[in-house]
Amino acid sequence: MHTVKSLHDLLLELELRLIEPDVRRSRQALEELLADEFREFGSSSQIYDRQQIVDALQDEPGCRWELRDFEVTELSSECALATYRATRTTIVTGDIVNSLRSSIWVFRDGHWQMLFHQGTRTTD
Repeated sequence: MHTVKSLHDLLLELELRLIEPDVRRSRQALEELLADEFREFGSSSQIYDRQQIVDALQDEPGCRWELRDFEVTELSSECALATYRATRTTIVTGDIVNSLRSSIWVFRDGHWQMLFHQGTRTTD
């Protein structure tokens, strides 16, 4: 029996792909997952476009991620908002960063792409 994934499960799977080290270092994989007009409001108060994110992730140190409280709100049949909490631990230094995260996903040409992302640092 074949089951169709819920939008929640599909977007969670895509968010988890984006934190996989091999995906983060693959220009092709990132360009498939991020829309051409992608923007990120970083916790550093900087605004990044798709090319800047793809370039920056090529040299990112190894990290472990934990995602929790993942929720999806369908904004239309082709647009959805994902929100969650994340904990990122840098493997080499052990530095830990907690954040609230939100992503807007759009369905185009038969697949979902991230259009917008924002991370806000938190103390927990």
